[in-house]
Amino acid sequence: MSAASGAIPDRVRVDAKRLTDVVARIFVALGIAKADADIVANDLVLAELEGVSSHGVMLMPMYVDRILNGSVSKRSEGDIVSDVRTSIVIDADNALGQLTAHQAAKIATERAKNAGTAVVAVRNAFHFGTAGRYARLIAEQGCVGIVMSNTRPLMPAPGGAEAITGNNPVAIALPSAGDFPVEVDMALSATAMGKIRLAAAAGQSIPADWAMAADGQPTTDPNEAIKGMLAPAAGPKGFGLAFIIDLLCGGLSGGAIGSEVRPLYGDATEPYRCSQLFIAIDTAPFPDGAAFPQRVNEQAQRVSASRRAPGTVRVYAPGELAHGTREANAGRCTLSRQTLNGLVEAGRRAGIDIEHSL
Repeated sequence: MSAASGAIPDRVRVDAKRLTDVVARIFVALGIAKADADIVANDLVLAELEGVSSHGVMLMPMYVDRILNGSVSKRSEGDIVSDVRTSIVIDADNALGQLTAHQAAKIATERAKNAGTAVVAVRNAFHFGTAGRYARLIAEQGCVGIVMSNTRPLMPAPGGAEAITGNNPVAIALPSAGDFPVEVDMALSATAMGKIRLAAAAGQSIPADWAMAADGQPTTDPNEAIKGMLAPAAGPKGFGLAFIIDLLCGGLSGGAIGSEVRPLYGDATEPYRCSQLFIAIDTAPFPDGAAFPQRVNEQAQRVSASRRAPGTVRVYAPGELAHGTREANAGRCTLSRQTLNGLVEAGRRAGIDIEHSL
């Protein structure tokens, strides 16, 4: 579409391939290698196609700002700084997170195919989009994929009024004989900060159980939530698991933990420094490993076919909704006016005009 004819409507349908090309052009204009730009652009647009806009193209202004300010490097991959049998540590040196995530997932899968299980820890990393993307990459190679990351402190301990740990995401994907890997991908807060930022940009309120103001009291104002804290999912359960993930990611990699991870939308000259963990478990060595994908598919079908509560149109197995959304979108993304304007501005800051390219 073109914005030349007048005001941009509130929501715009855009061809995914064209959007990917435009996003890649912005990265290339900033000095990112073309092959790397294509990888990052593809992952961002895939999040849009799967209905996870909070991890999609809306991130571009922040990515561009950080590249221009030097807190995100133009490297294609990180350095392997420790390699002991099936335990590997990568120093990402602040490269775009999608690039080092692909690197880590590939290494984890290859090592697991040789040794059964492999763990790759990444330090000095940057935002990588959806954790499920990389768990799926591992699962598509016949391994169980487990991916997690820490973030800056965003959540208080139950009853607290101080952010102690991030809403650290964890994703687990299982190889399946069905149409899609069975997966769970979740941040450990009641919602993602990206969704709150989308609400703020749209001038909308948020549910009262999503976040708290800086004083620890629930808020429906997304701007107060951005300045405050996210509520842990399931209270102490979500907080406890997030706390452990923080230590696993930062502790095993020798990277940042807790407040050592800096705000993603903070000082753009200061590296983000998150830590990530990629685990691959090859199913083949197990006695029933060959049958595992089929058993996974059978159980997923059991969920999908289960009896529905009154008023429920469809029951989804884990991973099925993302797959179904991607199929239903049929190669087209729906972008908000705020996201589209942000993308145009990101292009302008990179020195290119993309306003008439979508």
